[in-house]
Amino acid sequence: MFFNLWDLCYNYSYMIDVILLNFLVFLFGLCIGSFLNCAIYRLEQNQSFLGGRSYCPECKHNLVWLDLIPVLSFLFLKGRCQYCCKKISIQYPLVEISVAIVFLLITNYQLPIFNAIDLINLAFLFYIASSLIVIFVYDLKFYLIPDKVLFPAIFITFLYRIVNSILIGNWELGIGNYFLAVVIASGFFLFIYLISRGQWMGFGDVKLAILLGLTLGCPNILVGLFLAFFLGAIIGLILIFFDKKGLKSEVPFAPFLIVGTLIAMLFGNQIINWYSSFLIF
Repeated sequence: MFFNLWDLCYNYSYMIDVILLNFLVFLFGLCIGSFLNCAIYRLEQNQSFLGGRSYCPECKHNLVWLDLIPVLSFLFLKGRCQYCCKKISIQYPLVEISVAIVFLLITNYQLPIFNAIDLINLAFLFYIASSLIVIFVYDLKFYLIPDKVLFPAIFITFLYRIVNSILIGNWELGIGNYFLAVVIASGFFLFIYLISRGQWMGFGDVKLAILLGLTLGCPNILVGLFLAFFLGAIIGLILIFFDKKGLKSEVPFAPFLIVGTLIAMLFGNQIINWYSSFLIF
């Protein structure tokens, strides 16, 4: 009886801790999403996003803290700037909510968190997810993958994999596995880029594939690529059906790659196990 009561109290306390952690992570994700919106805008304007006051893109009026509360400010202001009354892009709350949800999924994927290494892993995944979301939105809007975001992400991910390989003491399971994923992903897109002379695939996707390979490793990179092409085909057919795009219309592929990567990062092992179950007789 005593042990059952103790287990009940422990489980209840753990549940409260997890709920509180998820709440804080969600708020943190909203704030990071707000910062990423600023970064996306300033990248396009070729401005530094590490300093300076936030301002309305239309009237350039400096924003006060009441204008910068993630999601809530958009709702309170009814989607319009309070200074010039111009519409605020729906991108802002969508990015904020998306980042918060992705951060929640990553946190629960990483749980339980026991030590500093777990926290470092969590921070790394937050950084990768943030970089991918910036690339997602930027490519969707401007048909361009920003090197200012991509190259630092590749460098940091490469260093992270090197350090992790040293810690686990196994280069084959460490950096070797991720290097193989890089060769598969970037090599595949480079082949498409070369044979099509850049008509089917941009070189930015080849560079992005390096980051995706370092992020996912093998065999999850195969899951990510499959999901990207599958989602791309479905969305493409829908756009053609509703006369939004033609067969020769240009559609950015990086957003599909990023969605596939995020799904593979969180659920890749489960998808592989589910698929493998059909191959066992």
